[in-house]
Amino acid sequence: MIYFDNAATTKAFPEVVRIMEEAMQVTYGNPSAKHIKGMEAENLIKEAQDVIAKSLKAKPGEIFFTSGGTESNNTAIIGTAMKNHRRGKHIITSRIEHASVYEPMRFLEEQGFEVTYLDVDKKGYLRLDELEEAIRPDTTLVSLMFVNNEIGTVQPVKEAGEIIKKKNPETVFHVDAIQAYGKMPITPKNMKIDLLSMSGHKIHGPKGVGFLYVREGTKIQPLIYGGGQQKGMRSGTENVPGIAGLGCACRLMIGEQYENADKIRKIKEYFQERIQEIDDIIDNSGEAPHIASISFKGLRSEVLLHALEEREIYVSSGSACSSNKKQPVSGTLNAIGLPDEYKDGTLRFSFSLENTKEEVDETIEALKELVPMLRRFVRR
Repeated sequence: MIYFDNAATTKAFPEVVRIMEEAMQVTYGNPSAKHIKGMEAENLIKEAQDVIAKSLKAKPGEIFFTSGGTESNNTAIIGTAMKNHRRGKHIITSRIEHASVYEPMRFLEEQGFEVTYLDVDKKGYLRLDELEEAIRPDTTLVSLMFVNNEIGTVQPVKEAGEIIKKKNPETVFHVDAIQAYGKMPITPKNMKIDLLSMSGHKIHGPKGVGFLYVREGTKIQPLIYGGGQQKGMRSGTENVPGIAGLGCACRLMIGEQYENADKIRKIKEYFQERIQEIDDIIDNSGEAPHIASISFKGLRSEVLLHALEEREIYVSSGSACSSNKKQPVSGTLNAIGLPDEYKDGTLRFSFSLENTKEEVDETIEALKELVPMLRRFVRR
């Protein structure tokens, strides 16, 4: 079995499984309880906060745990818009955002907010001059993804942050770092980032847990109310096993100097070299170390995906977060101007620490056999 769909989700590290099991069987107290079992659970949360804060060069009190990337993005976008609506109702994002950003934007438009959608160039990069031009005195929020989940373009986040704060210092800058965290250094303070979203299952952590970095002093309204946990920012009894597993995954994934990301990048680059042996393809891949987007001329991605699946090679035809819905060609592929004869045949290959060059070789050989055969079938 070859699993090249790690941008959708990753297999949990064994150490993550062990610490989560211990949190459920041994350190199972409610972290709000005043007795020793509650304190033990609370300490697990604090340890995870410390690990994450250190990785971002942030303060532990700026880390708030959520159910994952979608909740983090929704909280950042809707919470900021609602809290700052008296100052302005203009928001900026791009046309290549994840559904968990795009859909909250649509919701806010229904509530009377104005959203500006920025275009990208043919490689998927934001045009910073257009960003600067779009910022107005009533712009309360700019929300941009760090790494595109479909093609892996790494946006110039630091430069964008500097432009935003220079043009309007009161504008809140939110970054969706769900495909970036753990793969590259991120320092919100230096990048002028006010809010940053992350999801645990993208870095060999558990599903159903993530975090939202909230820079101290940022005005944001909670979306979930109740017992006032996490300083009232996100009420509800904390998912202690998930948080403990998340902290463990963050520590292991980042390592000492992001050496794990370098290992993954080598597999991706080897794949990019070998995929050139296939005729009539376009490599759309950005610089992210783990995502390769390949378009095959004259083929449908679902057909090729299932042909690979029959050989126990698992890839993706787009974002798994919306893969159960029948949708038109992705906004990202349209935005980068991919020729029509390639759009329907785009697959995403995404890599992890567990992948090997031998798996790449096996996949390429399978594609060498399948692609010509499927093209002949299409022509009939």
